[in-house]
Amino acid sequence: MHHNISLITTIAAAFGFALILGFIAVRMKLPALVGYLVAGILIGPATPGYVADVALAGQLAEIGVMLLMFGVGLHFSLEDLLSVKRIALPGAIVQIVVATAMGAGVASLWGWNLGAGIVFGLALSVASTVVLLKALESQGVLDSVNGRIAVGWLVVEDLVMVLVLVLLPPLAAMSSGAPAGAEGPGIWMTLAKTLGQVALFIGFMLVVGRKLFPWILWHVARTGSRELFTLCVIAAAVGIASASASLFGVSFALGAFFAGMVLRESELSLRAAEDSLPLQDAFSVLFFVSVGMLFDPMVLIQQPLQVLAVVAIIVFGKSLAAFILVMLFRYPLNTALTVSASLAQIGEFSFILAGLGVSLGVLPVQGQNLILAGAIISIALNSMVFKLIQPLQIWLRSRSQFARELEHRDDPLAELPATVASEHLAGHVIVVGYGRVGRHIVEALRADGQTVVVAEQNRELVEQLRKQGLHAVAGDASEPAVLIQAHVARAGMLVISLPDSFHARQMIETALTLNPAIETVVRTASEEEAALLQKERAGKVFVGKTELALNMTSYILSRKSAKTVTKQATH
Repeated sequence: MHHNISLITTIAAAFGFALILGFIAVRMKLPALVGYLVAGILIGPATPGYVADVALAGQLAEIGVMLLMFGVGLHFSLEDLLSVKRIALPGAIVQIVVATAMGAGVASLWGWNLGAGIVFGLALSVASTVVLLKALESQGVLDSVNGRIAVGWLVVEDLVMVLVLVLLPPLAAMSSGAPAGAEGPGIWMTLAKTLGQVALFIGFMLVVGRKLFPWILWHVARTGSRELFTLCVIAAAVGIASASASLFGVSFALGAFFAGMVLRESELSLRAAEDSLPLQDAFSVLFFVSVGMLFDPMVLIQQPLQVLAVVAIIVFGKSLAAFILVMLFRYPLNTALTVSASLAQIGEFSFILAGLGVSLGVLPVQGQNLILAGAIISIALNSMVFKLIQPLQIWLRSRSQFARELEHRDDPLAELPATVASEHLAGHVIVVGYGRVGRHIVEALRADGQTVVVAEQNRELVEQLRKQGLHAVAGDASEPAVLIQAHVARAGMLVISLPDSFHARQMIETALTLNPAIETVVRTASEEEAALLQKERAGKVFVGKTELALNMTSYILSRKSAKTVTKQATH
């Protein structure tokens, strides 16, 4: 064939090698994404044999990032984002500063100048949203409080990196010897312009987008064409992301995220998420393959100590900084470990920043290679890091009195106010989790005149509940101290509204130990988990899909019976 088919061959090679090596990785008990990364190395320019089009692969990977962030936005409401702002905003900014300082410090030991060190440190400070989402989904915690905090944290990181990418060129011009007085005002004007563009974009999406795009989606759905509906979803994700980058200067990923958030206002958001899922999965594979294509394995042989230093900063340094910050905000140990594991890798913004730094002459090519090496290794290790959360949490709580004290020391939200009357804390109902399910349960109980105590990890939410007059304690209810503060020993019922069977077993064990007569009601996601919980002396276990089927069946039968009675009466 005489015409150019590099797009077809790149996609075919990427998917083919990713399938083979992903399968091998899974059979070796490794994450599939490790195989995808190796596939990218094999078809990249650093290894012999077929070389795919790196530029095309990068653009295809960008589509994957858009679709993935769009899917997150469909499940992540504005309220979710605002509910974690008090930890995500300061936490992300301080963590970026700490990680940048560590990167710049190591770079100075290698003889780099300050500008190169700062760019290098910034590239190491920002985690990959794609990797994070895959990890949270595999752990089943994407929709949990910990998942919302981690996603909110990375949204703040993305916003900061948008500003960095815009400000880097004028700052590079200053460092090259341009007069400070000439460049100074330009930088402030650039910063003001960028902040204004981001504010305009967010304002447009929240004011206009929240009404316009769900309206369009609804009218397309009314045509009854599944193809048109899917096309509308994909066009919204890619189109809004592209337009946001062109018109407002924000990143593709951030634009797609806000597109998903505004489309969440539509009643068809769940269907939109399901229709876009296959494309999300396919193009996210291309993201990992494209990362592998940029990597030169020779850096592991030529600079092993520098690579180890970079990996240590990514996996241990900035994760430890995030862990300390979350603990200082008095969030539970599990939240601190989850956020730390989420940040123990780097990705797409790191590559963009490194490439821009090299093109401007600020960052040496050696720095870009080290950043790519750190990304490959940290991404490959990330799933293992997540698996260490639970054993590390158990070990820290059993061995470290300081870790236990740090969670609850002088924390007014960790216990009920002294003004709560003791007669209200006998025979009451404890509801663990105040999400969509927990909220409905609490509202129904209050309407019935029942006394309720809510145990919730989100501290901001606990503060709001107390302002509304609800009894609530902050903390991880799988830890005995939290249920003790909710007066589980005198409670009549424990309701676990979170679909987390592992922690539910710990809560049930604590409740029955302190109050053998307490009744437990548990929500779970599958029949297998329900059977396991019932073996653990759980009381009533509700399986989401099963209960939905039972309710629908009950309604159908009642309607059929009513119609039968009506027919008999007319005869």
